Amino acid sequence: MKKCLAILIMIASHSANAQDKTVGIFGSHSDVGTNVKPGSATYIPETGQYVISGAGYNVWNDHDEFQFVWKKMKGDFILYARAEFLGNWVGYHRKVGWMIRKSLDGNSPHVNAVEHGDGLTSLQFRRTAGAQTEEIKFKLTKANILELEKKGNQYIMRAAIYGEPFSTDTITGIDLGDEVYVGLFVGSHNPDVMETGIFSNVRITVPFNGEANGNTEMTLGSNLELLEVASGKRDIVYSVPYSIQAPNWKADGKNMIFNDYKGIMYNLDLDSKVPTAINTGTITHNNNDHVISFDGKMLGLSNFERSLGGSIIYTVPIEGGTPKQITPRGPSYLHGWSTDGNFLVFCGDRNGDFDVYKIPSSGGKELRLTNSKGLDDGPEYSPDGKYIYFNSVRSGSMQIWRMKPDGSDQEQVTNDEFNNWFAHISPDGKWICFISFLKEEVKPDIHPPYKHVYIRLMPFSGGPPKVIAYFYGGQGSMNTPSWSPDGKRIAFISNTVD
Repeated sequence: MKKCLAILIMIASHSANAQDKTVGIFGSHSDVGTNVKPGSATYIPETGQYVISGAGYNVWNDHDEFQFVWKKMKGDFILYARAEFLGNWVGYHRKVGWMIRKSLDGNSPHVNAVEHGDGLTSLQFRRTAGAQTEEIKFKLTKANILELEKKGNQYIMRAAIYGEPFSTDTITGIDLGDEVYVGLFVGSHNPDVMETGIFSNVRITVPFNGEANGNTEMTLGSNLELLEVASGKRDIVYSVPYSIQAPNWKADGKNMIFNDYKGIMYNLDLDSKVPTAINTGTITHNNNDHVISFDGKMLGLSNFERSLGGSIIYTVPIEGGTPKQITPRGPSYLHGWSTDGNFLVFCGDRNGDFDVYKIPSSGGKELRLTNSKGLDDGPEYSPDGKYIYFNSVRSGSMQIWRMKPDGSDQEQVTNDEFNNWFAHISPDGKWICFISFLKEEVKPDIHPPYKHVYIRLMPFSGGPPKVIAYFYGGQGSMNTPSWSPDGKRIAFISNTVD
């Protein structure tokens, strides 16, 4: 009841804009159908929520009646939202979801991803104008995470109960034309009753044109997002039409560090949203493997130098300055500092195979910590200094492992159907988050950009992982530590064509 009241108060506070048909990222909203009881749509910037109310007999048979919040789009795209009903249900088949429609006519061909009032989750579609609506019912019910992807004349629906991986189904051969109406919808399944849906974390992504792999040049636009761990709420705090990567949270909680596609390091003030280049001297080809020391005073960098074999590790004061070379040769990709600041851990190739190494943070002799055949990557110290977490392909798929700081007692932490990369431990040492690639999209030993990925969370003591973010990204999204100092949020990069 308190949640509903708070949302209604926010709706009222934004009612002054009722005459403006623009709703958030959407160009307009309207009732579809004839003589439909007028619906409404409101965007609440403070929460990023869309509150949509609609009536109408149904979205079914040969015609539809509902409230539609829409924009026109061409080409391929991915639609994502968390969708839930406001208040107690009246009709079993009231509906909330995504819709792609040829026109705003009531009998238009369309495809929609929908959750019903009784929990039925389905992919619905009308092939031609006035034709009967068809449906693919998911075994999953009561989904509140809905995604609908258009790839030419193929439509892919993904649905989940928040915290769980997607279930997926596909329909092909539906031609809705070159330009379509795309948006969120609510229908009551009763022409005399108004129902309301709440949509959050709404994202429209225009994906990479082609099949991304480990060598794909990163050219898409970037959204720096902050994920509230407890609720799953996501806020885009900074967007650019080019690639920025791997946000690290500074110790003050008010600034972030990231690299751009050119290799320049930036400090982003989260209040002003103004980035400032960090002086790293002649080290200007930095990749997305950069780490801040636990005391917040130093920044470790991985800089490409062809003459030395690839990526070379340097350190520099957090505010910038003259860099100090640490590794004598590459490739060396930095991922972690020891809690006392005395050591760095990195992924390096020294014998035709990538393993985990550590080296004094002032420079010195390298110590090889892993020697299993295949890729070992992403080493990071736990905040208590007792473990180094890393990801390894040694079991056949990419999974999270851990070991003692001297390389002993190596043990597997995750064991599931996903390829799991880059474990990051929360500041209080209670949680582990990592990025998970789908096995049907990615081979175990690569982590390309521009894929459907999850951020998953599991207790430090072990247990089943929970999905806390569903997004389009991968390489560069969360390669290095990205927890906020208070442990409440995680920073990551999602991607889209600008």
